[in-house]
Amino acid sequence: MPRFAANLSMLFTDVPFLERFARAAEAGFKGVEFLFPYDFPAQRLAEELHRHDLTQVLFNLPPGDFANGERGLAAVPGRQAEFRASVDLAIDYALALGCTRLHAMAGLLADPGQRPAALDCYRENLRYVGERLHAHDLMLLVEPINNRSIPHYVLNHQAEAHALVSELGLANLRVQMDFFHAQIMEGDLATTFKRYQATIGHVQIAGVPDRHEPDSGEINYPFLFQLLDDCGYTGWVGCEYQPRGRTEDGLGWMQGIDQG
Repeated sequence: MPRFAANLSMLFTDVPFLERFARAAEAGFKGVEFLFPYDFPAQRLAEELHRHDLTQVLFNLPPGDFANGERGLAAVPGRQAEFRASVDLAIDYALALGCTRLHAMAGLLADPGQRPAALDCYRENLRYVGERLHAHDLMLLVEPINNRSIPHYVLNHQAEAHALVSELGLANLRVQMDFFHAQIMEGDLATTFKRYQATIGHVQIAGVPDRHEPDSGEINYPFLFQLLDDCGYTGWVGCEYQPRGRTEDGLGWMQGIDQG
């Protein structure tokens, strides 16, 4: 069955961030992901990973001013220099943490009339960062995000993301398929996964509609977990959901799942 990675930005939030690694390992996770590592020295995070025998699966490139509402810079015209300056920092962290996948958040589009310019900027920046990451054997990810959770986000649909991957032709560019976002925007998850599997580099899960544990709501996750196995998916599945209560109390959905 799939290998699950705990998203430490959302799980175990009743303790400080650095204590969440131990909690994840104690709960049975073998991998972790999170939004951003940059508030902590890379070596300090690496120590936690090593101490608890965890694999760092994924994190995001710097997103701009996240606290004030920015959600990435990759598709924001006029911010190219800032975006590119952030790439070195992300690479340094990835190498220190042994993380092979980095997600470049696209950003917000307040004016629909600026969409062509934003997409041109996006393509240009993805080519740049893709080539930089390729030199270090790192994978670059883009992620369609639903416009209910993040209004005005540039990239919303799986077909759009995979068309971009095909157009750019970068050997290390893949799509991050979050079943939560994909269900809200389009549904048809099984067929969509099978259609695009060759260019899916990471999967994430959460219940719909409330982004809680993947044990209730619209999505039949046991079916999808079996589908991932049947399709030969060997990547990680990031648990990017908001627990209803204490994280450990909501992990019943993992019982009986062999993560070998």
